[in-house]
Amino acid sequence: MSILPQRILTDEDPQRTRFQVELEFVQCLANPHYLNFLAQHGYLKEKSFINYLKYLQYWKQPEYIQFIKYPNCLTFLDLLQHEAFRRELANPTCARFIDDQQVLFWQHYTRQRNTLLQTTGAPEQAKTTDP
Repeated sequence: MSILPQRILTDEDPQRTRFQVELEFVQCLANPHYLNFLAQHGYLKEKSFINYLKYLQYWKQPEYIQFIKYPNCLTFLDLLQHEAFRRELANPTCARFIDDQQVLFWQHYTRQRNTLLQTTGAPEQAKTTDP
């Protein structure tokens, strides 16, 4: 007797497809240039789109957040709840500034992480030698 779920999600399963599409969209929100595109094309002014952004807040719950690869997308999801932020995103200079700040954060984080690993005496990666 095998232990299988009664309902196995297949590629054609609408729930699986919806999950994947919503996950992909939420993670696209980490791209400031995509946000600029949405703002310039009027999506961020549409009531239905704003309601969709509110609906997507469920991705911050523990059972869903584990699937997020780009956690900064959730920060942008929060910021998109504010009209002033949505309005500013139409300005390409704003999108470039946000993009620059993300790059600087990643560089700083990586440098700090490497420094921390070196000072704590973390073991170096094992080197392979030929016998």
